[in-house]
Amino acid sequence: MQISLATKSSTATDGVLRYRFLGHHEIEELADLWNVVHEEHTATAPGLQDVLTSVGPDEAWRRRRAQYLRWLQDRETLAVLAERDGAPVGYAMVTLRDNPQGSWDRGERVAVVQTLAIHPDARGTGVASGLLEEVRLQVAAQGVRDIELSAPAGSPGDLRFFEEEGFRPFVTTMVCRIGGTGALD
Repeated sequence: MQISLATKSSTATDGVLRYRFLGHHEIEELADLWNVVHEEHTATAPGLQDVLTSVGPDEAWRRRRAQYLRWLQDRETLAVLAERDGAPVGYAMVTLRDNPQGSWDRGERVAVVQTLAIHPDARGTGVASGLLEEVRLQVAAQGVRDIELSAPAGSPGDLRFFEEEGFRPFVTTMVCRIGGTGALD
């Protein structure tokens, strides 16, 4: 992994995007942007409330923060923060996982974008594309050739954006609350 990230020009008129890696001691810098993700998750999936129970923003951050700290114990985990004019505008949290060989040849390891968070004011300014490009550069340097991510099914704009970025649907994750209604035979 590279030690430092270069700045990149943006198509936006409000400044240059700067990317930097975060360590576990800087994780609190992500709290506000995580809250944006949490709000979007709960707003875009109201039809799942009979299957999934949402938690409040403080509890969501407490849980996600703990997960980030566990992931960051692995030196190959990437926490990339995008800043414009010194203000955080987005981040990507990316883990690497072993890829057991099966029907698809995806290489020995696969990168997993666990979180891609973009501040609402920075949408459409190249922040998400820039973060994904930085992730591609970093994981490719480690010999990884596939990246995967999850997006809420109730967010067609996100799905469209990821397809524009070269992602394709691969696996659909279905959820069911245990004790829920099963199929009728």
